[in-house]
Amino acid sequence: MIATKRIVLDVLKPHDPNILDFGRFIAGRGEYRVRVTMLEMDDATQTLQVVIEGDDIDFANIEEAITGFGASLHSIDEIEVLSESGASN
Repeated sequence: MIATKRIVLDVLKPHDPNILDFGRFIAGRGEYRVRVTMLEMDDATQTLQVVIEGDDIDFANIEEAITGFGASLHSIDEIEVLSESGASN
C-alpha cells in the first residue's frame, strides 16, 4: 500500500470565513495536522499555502472540502508518499 503522508497546496479563498475556521474545517475531514499560511491578500481573496500531514491523506476528501468551503485549489505544490508494502527489493 502507498500512503500519502504530506501534501502542500496552493489555495485561493474568499476573506470569510477566516483561515482559522478554514484550517479547522480541513483538519476535521480526517486525523490531519494542518498548517495554513497566508501568502497574499487582496480586496476579496486570500492566497494560502496549506500543508496537510497525516497517516494516509484522502486527497479527494480534502479537495471536496476546499471547494465546499468556497475556495479553489490552484495547485498541488509538494507531496510525500510512503510505500508500506513491506516488500524487499
